Amino acid sequence: MFLTISTTGIPERPATDLGFLLHKHPGKAQAFSTSHGTAHVFYPEASAERCTAALLLEVDPVALVRRGQGQGKGKGRGGAPDAALAQYVNDRPYAASSLLAVALSAVFGSALNGRCTARPDLPEQVRPLRVEIPVLPARGGAELVRRLFGPLGWAGVEVTAVPLDERFPEWGDSRYVRLVLEGELKLSDALRQLYVLLPVLDDAKHYWVALDEVDKLLRAGDGWLAAHPDHELITSRYLARQGHLTRDAMDRLELVRLAEADGREVEEVDNAVDEDRDTEEKPVPLAVQRREAILAALRAAGAARVLDLGCGQGQLVQALLKDVSFTEIVGVDVSVRALGFAAKRLRLDRLGERQSERVRLLQGSLAYTDKRLAGYDAAVLSEVIEHLDLPRLPALEYAVFGAARPRTVLVTTPNVEYNVRWESLPAGHVRHGDHRFEWTRAEFRAWAAEVARRHGYAVAFVPVGDDDPEVGPPTQMAVFTQTGPTATTTATTTETPKEGEAA
Repeated sequence: MFLTISTTGIPERPATDLGFLLHKHPGKAQAFSTSHGTAHVFYPEASAERCTAALLLEVDPVALVRRGQGQGKGKGRGGAPDAALAQYVNDRPYAASSLLAVALSAVFGSALNGRCTARPDLPEQVRPLRVEIPVLPARGGAELVRRLFGPLGWAGVEVTAVPLDERFPEWGDSRYVRLVLEGELKLSDALRQLYVLLPVLDDAKHYWVALDEVDKLLRAGDGWLAAHPDHELITSRYLARQGHLTRDAMDRLELVRLAEADGREVEEVDNAVDEDRDTEEKPVPLAVQRREAILAALRAAGAARVLDLGCGQGQLVQALLKDVSFTEIVGVDVSVRALGFAAKRLRLDRLGERQSERVRLLQGSLAYTDKRLAGYDAAVLSEVIEHLDLPRLPALEYAVFGAARPRTVLVTTPNVEYNVRWESLPAGHVRHGDHRFEWTRAEFRAWAAEVARRHGYAVAFVPVGDDDPEVGPPTQMAVFTQTGPTATTTATTTETPKEGEAA
């Protein structure tokens, strides 16, 4: 993997200042050991007029595979390939990816963070830069590369498709491009953009994406990501399309946008959201409005024992714990990792005895019946159903409404009609990369009415967020209230599934 950074200079600001910024002497060729190979830094040219620093990452594919296996990271999105041959024969030694992004951070960490001990004035200087990456994976093509880098201050974004084989032009182009960026930016800004966007364009990572990746993204995206027109796409891809991480990052980016609009610190806005939600002058993030609507509906239903189905990182469970009227709270998620994050958020190991008795976290799939979930006052499916493939919905419906049968069920989901009001969302795109579908108000109401009819519930609908007179609210919520025994079922659920069997 190869990348060059060039700059030009004038007598009072020589181009060799690049060496101070990168903390790498232009007169030396240096090598740095990484967990996946060796990173070489050298300067093909270094004069007062022009200076170029090159980063060559020599990947050891055997070390890459062994490290992945040793940490249990060889499977699934965000990990190394599982196929035996693909582990050793692939494009990683040649095409820029998250491996190169990690090397950038490791080798040029001080420059990326805007630090220069020898010359503290240099990191804040805007200077002419030219960045070239000869081979860059681009899942989305050249147009996506321009979309991502175009709004970031570069005067020129040159993207050239790499042919599959120059000897056979009729074969067409590969999914790789050659990228050249030119413009006047701070070096730290350019490096932080590359650190985020290289794995985004590759749409893959060589390591498992965990909760700390959200913090890495927000640190590297400080000052540019929140305002980027494609911030949602960037966030989703960077976090390997893991829905719970993406939602957390989007909530925090919303706080950043509010802080920038008000000229305040993020912490101030965060405190204002938590402590002064009734102040109409301050916009409240949609995620907060959604939790408030859920809490209000649960209180109105008189629920004391509540299930949060698909609880993710436990944001709703945390809000429920703050209200003593909820005497038993159970968070359920299929992901053990998500439950681990939720346990950390809730600080379960530090809760007092009385609080710890009120809350439990359970691992389980909502597509299977589960006796542990029966007999509760209420169940919440907050932004869950749209993450399921449509053929799996009947299984969830039976497991919740047919088997668990809480007295009240709350279901929230995006209203696709409202998407036209999101200026940063391209036409025809869903709000998150992990969404399998997004329904109109009519589609959601038809689904909810049929579920209620089959399982003996009445259903009412509550708008969440600004209820636009033309396109409705951004989030739609259905409130199901049990009215009687289960009605007739569909042909696919004529036999009651046993414990542990899919409906």
